[in-house]
Amino acid sequence: MTDWDTGGAEELSQDDADLDKAAEDESVAGQSDGEPGREVIDLLEPREGLPPVIGTAAELAEAIARLAAGTGPLAVDAERASGYRYGQRSYLVQLRRAGAGTVLIDPIECPDLSGLDAAMAAVETVLHAASQDLPCLAEIGYRPRELFDTELAGRLLGYPRVALGTMLEEILGFRLAKEHSAADWSVRPIPAEMLKYAALDVEVLIELRDALVEQLTEQGKTEWARQEFAAVATAPPPQPRPDPWRRTSGIHKVRTRRALAVVRELWQARDEVAREADLSPRRVLTDQAIIDAARAEAGKVPQAGRPQLDRISGFHARNARKHTARWVAAVVRVRELDEAELPNVAGPGTVPGPPPAHRWAEREPAAAARLTAARDAIGTLATAHGLPVENLIAPDAVRRLAWEPPVPATEETIAATLTGYGARSWQAELTAGPLAEALAAAAASSA
Repeated sequence: MTDWDTGGAEELSQDDADLDKAAEDESVAGQSDGEPGREVIDLLEPREGLPPVIGTAAELAEAIARLAAGTGPLAVDAERASGYRYGQRSYLVQLRRAGAGTVLIDPIECPDLSGLDAAMAAVETVLHAASQDLPCLAEIGYRPRELFDTELAGRLLGYPRVALGTMLEEILGFRLAKEHSAADWSVRPIPAEMLKYAALDVEVLIELRDALVEQLTEQGKTEWARQEFAAVATAPPPQPRPDPWRRTSGIHKVRTRRALAVVRELWQARDEVAREADLSPRRVLTDQAIIDAARAEAGKVPQAGRPQLDRISGFHARNARKHTARWVAAVVRVRELDEAELPNVAGPGTVPGPPPAHRWAEREPAAAARLTAARDAIGTLATAHGLPVENLIAPDAVRRLAWEPPVPATEETIAATLTGYGARSWQAELTAGPLAEALAAAAASSA
């Protein structure tokens, strides 16, 4: 395990582009919660100038050698084209290490970073919101063994806002422009202004890491952070959702099984088109158009004639019009389904675990009392240690514990139960005692 000292940066530093991360960054643009009176420096140009984008095997090999010869942690970021392209692949990878400078890699031209992975196997990787970037980095062969996640460190330290731009400004006094957060990184060539933005994202990331290391040490949270980072690094890929189409925005307005089948068939047809065209599904056909079509079909089956999708504005968009025949065919398929082939309104089956907590008071009042007491204890503990409740212990673990506590519900058995639900050892050790007291108090009040 790398020692967390502050010698990783030899100079003023070596720092999704998902739409949600972009929205968070942009929401805090121009705001500063830093020390009163401290000058805020705008980062406008990479320190050593804009590096060229690496796009050949020879250039990649030279860059890997340069990074391997550097010292200290490796700052990494990746840019995706969320909202523009299908999937979450990376379209630019940025790296920076002391002694090596900044490296920009085009993963479309250089899709295999296994050489970088091998060269950096023993080097700590610094990322911001690592769980967002790790999947797309793994796709191209780069899988960090040891992480430092600056966003997660900020959460453990109790920062109320943990967007990269906010933390850099508050902690280091640097301001990053975020106007390219939600840009289409699949464009080629990538414009110079976008490349500057990307290079600056790793320009001071290691310096931020060093400052956070000091704060974690001061607050006695170094071991907590180590365990949290290790959990992120070793987390398995998320399991596919059984019915991904049920996440269509506005589906709560669809109330019959046959109308739900229209959502399902249109969603699947859209996904096929989007994959074939390498476009974000919502650029092919909006969720609203799917919901409108489903509601229009509700109560009209069996129905003769061609579905009147042209009466729905969402099907008039350029990308949608190209595939009218596929949308019509999807709706016609639904009209031909037997009742047994229609999806259930409630979903694909019972979700493992306790029922929704709002039903407990009527169904199991003792469990509801335990949950209230447990949540109060966790809230108090989180406040005392200056971190969000969800980072102290997963809310689902608390819910499961309250629904079915171990017998006897001692500090030791509760710690073991929480560990079985995925809690890290520091979480179980810190919360087991207060939870044992809370459950005991709830039992006594219910007796």
